[in-house]
Amino acid sequence: MEFGTAGLRAAMGAGISHMNDLTIIQTTQGFCRYLEEQFSDLKQRGVVISYDARAHPTSGGSSKRFARLAATALITQGIPVYLFSGITPTPFVVYWENGAQIISPHDKGISRAIEENLEPWPQAWDDSLIDGSPLLHDPSASVSNDYFNDLRKYCFHRSVNRETTVKFVHTSVHGVGHHFVQSAFKAFDLVPPDAVPEQKDPDPEFPTVKYPNPEEGKGVLTLSFALADKTKAKIVLANDPDADRLAVAEKQDSGEWRVFSGNELGALLGWWLFTSWKEKNQDRSALKDAYMLASTVSSKILRAIALKEGFHFEETLTGFKWMGNRAKQLIDQGKTVLFAFEEAIGYMCCPFVLDKDGVSAAVICAELASFLATKNLSLSQQLKAIYVEYGYHITKASYFICHDQGTIKKLFENLRNYDGKKNYPKTCGRFEISAIRDLTTGYDDSQPDKKAILPTSRSSQMITFTFANGGVATMRTSGTEPKIKYYAELCAPPGNSDPELLKKELDELVSAIEEHFFQPQKYNLQPKAE
Repeated sequence: MEFGTAGLRAAMGAGISHMNDLTIIQTTQGFCRYLEEQFSDLKQRGVVISYDARAHPTSGGSSKRFARLAATALITQGIPVYLFSGITPTPFVVYWENGAQIISPHDKGISRAIEENLEPWPQAWDDSLIDGSPLLHDPSASVSNDYFNDLRKYCFHRSVNRETTVKFVHTSVHGVGHHFVQSAFKAFDLVPPDAVPEQKDPDPEFPTVKYPNPEEGKGVLTLSFALADKTKAKIVLANDPDADRLAVAEKQDSGEWRVFSGNELGALLGWWLFTSWKEKNQDRSALKDAYMLASTVSSKILRAIALKEGFHFEETLTGFKWMGNRAKQLIDQGKTVLFAFEEAIGYMCCPFVLDKDGVSAAVICAELASFLATKNLSLSQQLKAIYVEYGYHITKASYFICHDQGTIKKLFENLRNYDGKKNYPKTCGRFEISAIRDLTTGYDDSQPDKKAILPTSRSSQMITFTFANGGVATMRTSGTEPKIKYYAELCAPPGNSDPELLKKELDELVSAIEEHFFQPQKYNLQPKAE
């Protein structure tokens, strides 16, 4: 296992390449030693630990058992542990001392410390030591209380909520979200959503779905649609198993269900949070200190809104660790961070959590839908209104599978030496390229010094092409899977309001990228299974 983007991830099971008692003990020992190096007052501060509902009965591993073993390692070293007593959504647990996920150099430092502390300490396996220890604390009640108190500040139309007739269905997809989303609705004076009964209780086997990730779209939402049809609910809210992501679907007049993409929901939530904030802050000068963030592979719709409305928009590298850390820097400078999102259905609607949070996103989306209902508008109609006002932003993303690192490197090197002599391509089929940014090498020809502003990483491949027709396409390797992903978007100025024509243009652009840049036959790439 390698220490990567969000720590260690692997299947539970026996052996050093899996998550099990031994690898958890080794990891925590290394982490403990690294924290001791970093914080002289660690024994005053302590460490927060929680767990979700995942388990693997055949190997005896479970999130809860791993949490207790991690707590044991720290408590035997005299470090206080704040261990939640029940399953918890990921956003409830603080990451580094600044509240955001770790970024370099901490990942490398922790990795080194793990390697130096592989032999289990004498009492490492005995998790009964923590029961009754004065160093063990349970933060569940106080954190839950603080979270919902902070969340209430983002309820902008309490009076509307009391009279709303919008009905919702919620699924936690056998994860931890049910109870927390119910509490969030109560905090907003909204009638709590009907829960999909087969999926509301945690179940590590995820018996009703093939993949327990609402990012997969309609397949995961089948039971939700059936319940919504029965209860006459118009909107489905779905969290992933650790409740940090949110998917939303709305029943259309045709009777069809529309599942919003991560980018579409980003447009709706960004518009709503800006509009609601602006109502409270009439002073135009506050705009110059207001910010929204999105990852570089997400839709540029927030940039279009920011340009027209006068607040700031910033791009970060892919992943909430970058948005969370950047948001913290801005907040420390006295700026207001209104919203951040990534296309992989991750939303930071309330910067008291510096990470994606599916619980707050669910209730804020529900209030938006309730508010729109008082104006006889649906989410789909409001999304169209946003595109009409700020310009259509049509997106398309997919990937190719490639298990051979050498082939992947060859493909990207070919793009850097397109005509054989260190030149990037000038066209892609009939589409003219107007700018290129390569975050593997740090090259950006749109900057006066040709140097990219965003941090670069030699260890991952990522090139963004901007096209003369308003298209933007990024090709990048996945940090966790054998995939080369692409994200394409056509950004039209306001007034260009024929989405069908724009979709056709984007489809043609994507086909050209697949044919000329990916060259799947040449590199033997497998397309995404439809």
